[in-house]
Amino acid sequence: MAHIIDGKQFAANLRGKMTKQIASFKEQHDIVPGLAVVLVGEDPASQVYVRNKGKQATECGINSIEHKLEETTSEAFLLDLIADMNQDPAINGILVQLPLPKHIDADKVLNAIDPAKDVDGFHPINVGLLSTGGKGMIPCTPLGSLMMLQDYHGDLTGMNAVVVGRSNIVGKPMFNLLLQQSCTVTVAHSRTKNIEEVVREADIVVAAVGVPELVKGAWIKPGATVIDVGINRITTDEGKTKLVGDVEFDSAVEVAGAITPVPGGVGPMTIACLLYNTLVAACRHNNVEMPEA
Repeated sequence: MAHIIDGKQFAANLRGKMTKQIASFKEQHDIVPGLAVVLVGEDPASQVYVRNKGKQATECGINSIEHKLEETTSEAFLLDLIADMNQDPAINGILVQLPLPKHIDADKVLNAIDPAKDVDGFHPINVGLLSTGGKGMIPCTPLGSLMMLQDYHGDLTGMNAVVVGRSNIVGKPMFNLLLQQSCTVTVAHSRTKNIEEVVREADIVVAAVGVPELVKGAWIKPGATVIDVGINRITTDEGKTKLVGDVEFDSAVEVAGAITPVPGGVGPMTIACLLYNTLVAACRHNNVEMPEA
């Protein structure tokens, strides 16, 4: 039976550490890190997510600024708001909650954010820095996944890693992060031939393809570590809905050495890493080292 990697507890520990670091940062430099979140429209899932971000930011000592805009907000207005926030020294991190209404070009909006304040790590400059080993902002979900892997294994050097999924948000940055840790990394996807055999070679499997329970326990090498990034809502035989990952947990947990559950695995780490990125950005903006916890 696999060790269950408790992302909820890990995220709570990371926030606890950051709370001390932020208090130290304020004391030493008399600066409060600021995170601005922009929500356009009434998407219920986005509203919950933004509310949780604001609550956790405040609890850690970050100044949380929320801009809740009407569904009909123009692209020009949103771009002007971002330009103002780029110039505001009190704001270290800017996050525009996706999805945006159809009349707004999401790429144009994300590209307008100052890369140094892009705490989501989605700006092309940050993507380029990550792929070349530079010092950019790292996307939150891959960063959280890497933190959990490092906590469990320590050194990842020489391990075989397979990332299932090639999205810009998770798959590609995860590939680059694991490569930086000197893993041998393969990216598998919907066109991969003999995907089961590819996954079976992996010491580390990161599933981020968005297909419910695609990865079966029979695909997993005995003792491998499985990071399940997927969050899929499915309907059970009883007609109820439940959240499942991209890995068939019940079969994989019997084979893997360690595995993240869904829910309660990678998900909680995403907001914790957003707050971590805000502190990193605040330190860089002020040319100071990250404070000790």
